[in-house]
Amino acid sequence: MTIRVLQIRSNSANDNNNNNNVAECERPTIMITNDDGIDAPGLQALVRVLVSTNRFRLFVCAPDSEKSAVSHSITWRNALSAKRTEISGATAFAVSGTPADCTSLGISKALFPSVPDLVIGFLVFHVYVTDNPVLSGINMGSNCGYHIVYSGTVAGAREAFFYGVPSVSISYDWVGGISSINDFTLAAEACLPIINAILVEINNKTYPQKCFLNVDLPTDIPKHKGYKLTKQGKSIVKMGWKQVASDAQGNSISNMLSTMTNDPNSAVSNADAKAVSQDNLLFIRQVKGGAVDDGETDYRYVKEGYITVTPLGALSHADIDCQTFFKEWLPAVAEHTSSAL
Repeated sequence: MTIRVLQIRSNSANDNNNNNNVAECERPTIMITNDDGIDAPGLQALVRVLVSTNRFRLFVCAPDSEKSAVSHSITWRNALSAKRTEISGATAFAVSGTPADCTSLGISKALFPSVPDLVIGFLVFHVYVTDNPVLSGINMGSNCGYHIVYSGTVAGAREAFFYGVPSVSISYDWVGGISSINDFTLAAEACLPIINAILVEINNKTYPQKCFLNVDLPTDIPKHKGYKLTKQGKSIVKMGWKQVASDAQGNSISNMLSTMTNDPNSAVSNADAKAVSQDNLLFIRQVKGGAVDDGETDYRYVKEGYITVTPLGALSHADIDCQTFFKEWLPAVAEHTSSAL
């Protein structure tokens, strides 16, 4: 991929058209996906901001409906549909699969003519990258700590990483009653320096191949304290289950669950559950509380007002203490088994 800054001077309309065509071909390609769905305001804001720079060729390959918290699930047995969708300044498709499906399809060259330089996922938006980047975001709600495991937005970026395509997942820490749709535009603008810097490293062939990035933006973006390199922590919203009388009651709190926030007005009384048939019980998830680690991790710093940048891999290594324990434990199990035979 080559990134050039062109200064074009011409006296003819034909020359201008030719030069514009050359500039379009030489622009880096960014593919955008998410887990909030192709119509989500975060994805739309990211596209608008990137289009406004007039510097990128944009592909959008995103779920046709909300797929929050689907993690890295993929579609295996059924065909996917990809429906052309009108998004100004981008070539866009709404796909009947998960975020990981969207990334896989989008970077395969089966849907688009080339592999993107970068993939971006935005939770509220996703971004991914290769010799064309992929962005996964912008997601509505932060993706920190153990929530990274659940996140479809992060999975979109991780899928690109599996195939050697540079990728970024981006999430905005939405807070009900405080945040507004305009904050997605501010989030996208705040990430432009990161996106531009990644593309420079890709162009120079110096971008790391052994990780992808997870970016979280604080609630009050105009007053953010700058970028902060962090590590994944262990923060999590603890969930329980509550019996309900109908699917409608379960759907009434779907927004609360997808953004992992606690809305006390969404609670369902125990009395409501009494009408449920004992042969077909219905349950919904319920926020019970949270656990936050106090270390120098992603969740702590995004809550302190930083834009956190966390390098992630795809392997899950246990703590060294666990490795030490089982190194001694497993031979003893084998010895015990042999002696019992």
